[in-house]
Amino acid sequence: MPPSLRLTLLCGLLAASVATPVRAQENADGTTTLPVPRFVSLRSNRAMMRAGPDDQRFPILWEYRRKGLPLEVVREYGIWRQVRDVDGTVGWMNKALLTGTRTAVVTERERILYVAPNTRSRVAWRIEPGTVVNITLCEDVWCRVSNEGRSGFILRAHLWGTYPKEVITN
Repeated sequence: MPPSLRLTLLCGLLAASVATPVRAQENADGTTTLPVPRFVSLRSNRAMMRAGPDDQRFPILWEYRRKGLPLEVVREYGIWRQVRDVDGTVGWMNKALLTGTRTAVVTERERILYVAPNTRSRVAWRIEPGTVVNITLCEDVWCRVSNEGRSGFILRAHLWGTYPKEVITN
């Protein structure tokens, strides 16, 4: 193969690898290639957190009844995920109870959401602490969130469920 053709193919492969998003792969043991830690959310309105990674040997620590509640995956072990909730409680959940949908919890006190990512823009609405919101976008210090048909921009520091400077686009 001529060197110029080899260089062209190599450049093409390199460009394709950069432009193609990396997809998570599941390993034979049930773990994934996804980053740890990462945020996930509850798939249903009922999920059990256990003391260890087995539903027969370890007792239930907590029962969650809030679909969409964000959790932070801090470790993977087979089909089990060690997770942390907004209050800092740590336990284990089967991966089938979790989804990659990005949500967050509004922290501390009533917060203001704006129509644009600027505190001088018009107020879109106010939201109570503890409210679970869907994240549609996060860039820099602002996140666009929605809840019950309303949306707006909130300062990232007023949410639990996203990392500083993490870019989220849904």
